[in-house]
Amino acid sequence: MTSIAPMLPNPAHTYETGLKKVIITLTVIVSAMLELIDTTIVNVALTQISGNLGASIEDVAWVVTSYAIANVIVIPLSGFLGNLLGRRNYYIGSILLFTAASLLCGMAPNIWALVFFRFLQGLGGGALLPTSQAILYETYRPEERGKATGIFSMGLVLGPTVGPLLGGYLVDYFSWEWCFFVNIPVGLLAAWSSYTFLKEPKVKHAVGSIDWTGIGLLTVGIGSLQFILERGESKDWFETPYITWFTIIAVVALLAFVWWELHTEEPAVDLRVLARSNNLAIAAVLTFIVGYGLYGSLFVFPVFVQRLLGFTALLTGTVLFPSALVTGIIALPLGIALQRGASPKLLMGFGMSAFVIFCWYLGQQTMQSGASNFFWVLLLRGVALGFIFIPVTMLAVAGLHGRDIGQATGLNNMVRQLGGSFGIAITNTYIAKRVAAHRVELLSHLSPYDPAAVARIDAIKQAATMRAGVSPSESELVALKALEGTVTIQSHHLAYMDAFMLIALLFALALPLLFFIKINKSEKADLSSAH
Repeated sequence: MTSIAPMLPNPAHTYETGLKKVIITLTVIVSAMLELIDTTIVNVALTQISGNLGASIEDVAWVVTSYAIANVIVIPLSGFLGNLLGRRNYYIGSILLFTAASLLCGMAPNIWALVFFRFLQGLGGGALLPTSQAILYETYRPEERGKATGIFSMGLVLGPTVGPLLGGYLVDYFSWEWCFFVNIPVGLLAAWSSYTFLKEPKVKHAVGSIDWTGIGLLTVGIGSLQFILERGESKDWFETPYITWFTIIAVVALLAFVWWELHTEEPAVDLRVLARSNNLAIAAVLTFIVGYGLYGSLFVFPVFVQRLLGFTALLTGTVLFPSALVTGIIALPLGIALQRGASPKLLMGFGMSAFVIFCWYLGQQTMQSGASNFFWVLLLRGVALGFIFIPVTMLAVAGLHGRDIGQATGLNNMVRQLGGSFGIAITNTYIAKRVAAHRVELLSHLSPYDPAAVARIDAIKQAATMRAGVSPSESELVALKALEGTVTIQSHHLAYMDAFMLIALLFALALPLLFFIKINKSEKADLSSAH
């Protein structure tokens, strides 16, 4: 069992002010963004990595999968590991592990060495998000928590959006290795700044022994679940035996984990914090949905504009960047508004409704859409995410103090990561199913008795004969291939539009959850300056 005995507050500890406060804020935001950027920066470089290391696309997908698995295992354990090793030591060690692993990734001699180093990078990066959030909350006074949440939320949205833009630029103008090397100077600076300016938290928790059972069950359960979500679609889900076995292992291990953590005296992940906070459970569900929508839409949009509209990776990132910038700009004012008594339910209601409109509008795009067609709707996305992220992030920790904050931030960040994984996996599968359905539907309209189809084929045959000088029999083949290409493109276009509409429907159905949010006096004190 784990024995955690609270110690007396450190009398030397005071809330930070002035330049030191600014430096700590920048340090934790940059560290959190390093972790988030690396969840997406490599995605645009997979083709180059595959060619350079002589690996198949299926093998190179493990570069993404290994990082995600390590991330989602470590995130909920970050509070416990911070208590065990000392939060400051754990944080600095995680930054250094992430930085060293980034160097090794860039120097990897083969694909499986790269996969292993990415797993190490994920172990280091997984601690950065929840620990950065906990440090930020303890740096600011309780009445400034809204401001801290606004600042932190900038990184939450900017990171995944900046990743493809930065990755596209580095791949286009340098090489894929620089997607990893770029972390090194930033990581070293963040480690030095943390060593110089960070303190241990006001209340320390001594760990006498370790809950190995809970850690083991969490590792097996969450690791198996993440593996299923990352690899299931490419393996046709339960048609592949080992996907079925990993699903059984994940379900059994996670159920055993929940039972064990609720019954053991001192758990590694204190799930009982959900009972101590009226709204953490609701915030976790909303965070899952936000993660689903953020990563799901961020998965579909680049695929749609690059495969069908011909956008480059760099142009795609450039189009997305103003959206993240808008979220960053409005994050701080929204945090301050919450401090001054703005209703988190109303803010989230507006944000989720705006996200529904954003997804619905994307679901109406055509093959003639260009970058200018996406500008205003992506700005709406930025506004929507700001109005969702800041209130739900504050709600998750409202009324909590001390060790509970670390547990809550770990759980909430894990739920968002899992929401993103579910969003990508389900959206990817849904698109594949809809492509097949639309293809059947389109082909049903193509027959020798359909005047439009006959006219189209005749026009292509005439053009092929006149311009390329092919024979009549060859022109028939050219026409059929061209028609096949059109059907394929249109099937994918309609499927991508369906995927956006599915995300819009999910957010619309989640709106009634806001009515279950009940904020008591203690939580109101954390959400307003009256604390």
